[in-house]
Amino acid sequence: MGAPQDPNTDMFKNIGAAVEEVAHAEDITQGNSAAVPEDANEPQIVDNIESLCMNCHEQGTTRLLLTRIPFFREVVLMSFECPHCHFRNSEVQSAGTIQERGSKYALRIDNTDDLSRQLIKSETCVSRIPELDLEIPAQRGQLTNAEGLINTVLEDLETDQEARKEQAPQAWEQIQKFIDRGRDFLAGKNFPFTIELDDPAGNSWIEPKTTDPRGKWIRAEYLRTPEQNLKLGLTDTTGDQEKPESEDVEIRPDEVHTFPATCPSCARPCATHMKLVDIPHFQEVIIMSTVCNDCGYKSNEVKTGGAVPSKGRIITLHVEDEEDLARDILKSETCALSCPELNLDLQAGTLGGRFTTLEGLLTNVHDDLYNRIFSESHDSLESESAERWKKFFADLKEAIDGKRKFTVILDDPLAASYVQNICAPDPDPQLEIVDVDRTKEQEDDLGISDMKTEGYEEDAKKEEEAKKDQEEVKA
Repeated sequence: MGAPQDPNTDMFKNIGAAVEEVAHAEDITQGNSAAVPEDANEPQIVDNIESLCMNCHEQGTTRLLLTRIPFFREVVLMSFECPHCHFRNSEVQSAGTIQERGSKYALRIDNTDDLSRQLIKSETCVSRIPELDLEIPAQRGQLTNAEGLINTVLEDLETDQEARKEQAPQAWEQIQKFIDRGRDFLAGKNFPFTIELDDPAGNSWIEPKTTDPRGKWIRAEYLRTPEQNLKLGLTDTTGDQEKPESEDVEIRPDEVHTFPATCPSCARPCATHMKLVDIPHFQEVIIMSTVCNDCGYKSNEVKTGGAVPSKGRIITLHVEDEEDLARDILKSETCALSCPELNLDLQAGTLGGRFTTLEGLLTNVHDDLYNRIFSESHDSLESESAERWKKFFADLKEAIDGKRKFTVILDDPLAASYVQNICAPDPDPQLEIVDVDRTKEQEDDLGISDMKTEGYEEDAKKEEEAKKDQEEVKA
């Protein structure tokens, strides 16, 4: 993190501070002299821009507000209104860069309070409600809540229902059934249900709460596919830089290998460095580091290799003192981490693969959450919610400083995670390792259910023959 910005020069004010300034501006316009600030040249909070109305082609007004959203980052709120045809439109756009990875969020709606959870759906985000058989494709960005997301869809469908009733009665009937079912979801007749956001740009978000039980709020990151990078414009078309040469060489533990890559931030060619590391009493892992000389982007991650084990593994470490915080720990991308005493629960995919110490891992968790929740935006939180988050971070900081005992549980369905045994080769009394059977859901998520290890050669030959037959028919 860099030095904090001067609030007088920062373009993106906290949303709470922006609301207060707007209230002052309203008092001024109403002639309340007591609220008039000493500085008569106070900058305008909302920018008003004359814009063309795409509905009636007259001139309307677009209002822009640059602000920060708690738990998230800088955004631009835009609202258009036409005084001639009264057309209105509003949307939100991320003011930050495309993130290193895509992100997926899932929130289980259990009660009417959950419908008020704030969410940000960027212009690249696809949202789903599986129980309603609803998928909203990528479209304009929205700053809304769970109820507002569903309401927007239902209101759009209701717009042309009268015309459909006359012109296409069958379509009207099917759509009306869907609308009625959606209204039942909002009325609480179909609890629980799930709202999912899938954003390859990583700029969408659902509000979490400290009281959420495990599995209610889930956030996971993933690597984008080449097709997703292409849609986001993350493809290098310059070709004016030399890429590092790649050679077919043997990978040795004592060597650092370099191969060409593309920067996920600026899409320019860069180099990825890779080194094989042998972890004692565990297995070999690959540490990868990417550095871009053009934009300064840096990242590192850990990959585990080898065959897929027959069982998953749960590792439990009872942390007693500062010495335990210095243990080496490998958290793979498929590993979920929890600390019951700290109310900390990380789903698989969060933070990616990390090879560090326990102290380093908890510090990464603390900094990542703190930046999302309290970074220059704590004034926008409700007092009760802010106090719960402050207690959570205070407890986590005590654990990082070695001032309290707690338990760390690593649940990895691929058994690719590791905690250092300081008593090796003897058993460690503070370390429990249990091999467990994977659930069917885990096998499906990992793609193991679709793997075929026998007879795949024959299937490949049949596919090739089918392709040849199709080509002959086309010819």
